[in-house]
Amino acid sequence: MEPLRINARLILPPNELHVSFSRSGGPGGQNVNKVATRVQLRFCVLESSSLGERRRARLRRQLGNRLTKAGEVVVHASSHRERGRNLEEARQRLASLLRTGLQVPKRRKATKPTRASKRKRLDAKRK
Repeated sequence: MEPLRINARLILPPNELHVSFSRSGGPGGQNVNKVATRVQLRFCVLESSSLGERRRARLRRQLGNRLTKAGEVVVHASSHRERGRNLEEARQRLASLLRTGLQVPKRRKATKPTRASKRKRLDAKRK
C-alpha cells in the first residue's frame, strides 16, 4: 500500500494504517456472500509518529466522538463491489476526515458596529 497524503505537509506512511476486509452486506447477489469486499481502515492518532503533539491534540479535540477508546479513527467502506474501489474510498474518507480535523479555524477580527446598524437597532427598539 502507498502512503496516504493528507495535505502538503502531512503524509501518513502505510505502516500506520491498518486495513481489514470482511463480507459486505446489501445487494450484490452471490458476490456479496462469497467475497470479502468491505474495507475497515484504522489509524491510531495517539500512537502515530507522523503527528506532532499539537496535531495530535487538535485531532483528539476535533474528532473526539469519532475516536475509539484506544485513540483510533475507524472508517468503513462497502458501497462498491470491488475491494480496490472500497479501499480507495476508505482512504479518501480518512484523509478528508483528518484534513478537516487538522484545520485551524480563522480568528475573528473584532469590529465596531457601524453608525447605520446602531441607528437601525435604536429605531427597532422605538417601534
